[in-house]
Amino acid sequence: MSQGSGGNVLAAICSFFIPGLGQLVQGRFWAALGFFVLAGALWIVLLGWVVHLWSVIDAARWKLS
Repeated sequence: MSQGSGGNVLAAICSFFIPGLGQLVQGRFWAALGFFVLAGALWIVLLGWVVHLWSVIDAARWKLS
């Protein structure tokens, strides 16, 4: 997948609903787990939206190197 491809758009949409899901769609298990756990932990203190947004942007901008 390249940056801006349809796959990245789908991944970003997935991450919008569940942080880390877009990374999982892209096959990046550890990144997905990290975003999911970090967002979940930070939602306790109402800062999870930062990681949630970061997850969406990361999924949209990721490109296979």
